[in-house]
Amino acid sequence: MSKTGPILLVEDDPDDLDVIKAALIENKVKNDIVCLDSASKAKEFLLTTTRQPFLILCDIRMQGMNGLEFRDAINENYYLRKKSIPFIFLTAAVSQEIIDEAYDMTVQGFVEKPKQFDELKKLLETILSYWATCLHPNSF
Repeated sequence: MSKTGPILLVEDDPDDLDVIKAALIENKVKNDIVCLDSASKAKEFLLTTTRQPFLILCDIRMQGMNGLEFRDAINENYYLRKKSIPFIFLTAAVSQEIIDEAYDMTVQGFVEKPKQFDELKKLLETILSYWATCLHPNSF
């Protein structure tokens, strides 16, 4: 993990993508924000980028490869798994079954998308602050 690396925002709803990106910008995030409208594009980005991402914020319900399948694809690929990128689900798809499945895949966070913009900003600020202070296998 690079604390200065890009934040990957994986979300297929253009409105949600815009709102989440706006909240990150209003929080004065210095990291680049890479918006990817599908999990398959996100996987391809991770396989080809030379940059070490800071973290991944990912929806679950997406066309084609969904968020859970994306996380599983990362876990199954040695190269991607060793990048050890913090993976947080930011989604409206909330149920005990989905939460259990996500944590079985070793996600580092699962949060429900807030309905209010100010709540989203506060949530993202908390997530980013936490990960900015964490030690990480690829930090050294």
